[in-house]
Amino acid sequence: MHTLPRTSTTEMEVTSIRLEKELKERLKELAGNQGYQALIRDLLWNYVQQKSGEYRQMFGRSDIRASINATAQQEERCALTGEQIRVNEPMLLGLTMHGEMVPLSMGSMGSMGSMAG
Repeated sequence: MHTLPRTSTTEMEVTSIRLEKELKERLKELAGNQGYQALIRDLLWNYVQQKSGEYRQMFGRSDIRASINATAQQEERCALTGEQIRVNEPMLLGLTMHGEMVPLSMGSMGSMGSMAG
């Protein structure tokens, strides 16, 4: 996950949020040098973009370790291309380098060789 240069922290509104101590500690561990507040902002922006239908590429093909065939049970967006995947359409589930499963459109991983003849 990459911090998006949206606005300087001096221009942001201060918001208080209560987090369980364990959650805060885990966020700090995951954030590393990025800082857990920046990580929380990234997570919230990603959620807003996903729910609003906006697209921002979150993964590259090199982030996908493996994929399996699947059928969409709800509307999805491909994590590589942003392409809409409709209910009951064939799709792939991609396993990322971080162990996440992400929706992939059927053509998003490309082919291993040319099919031209």
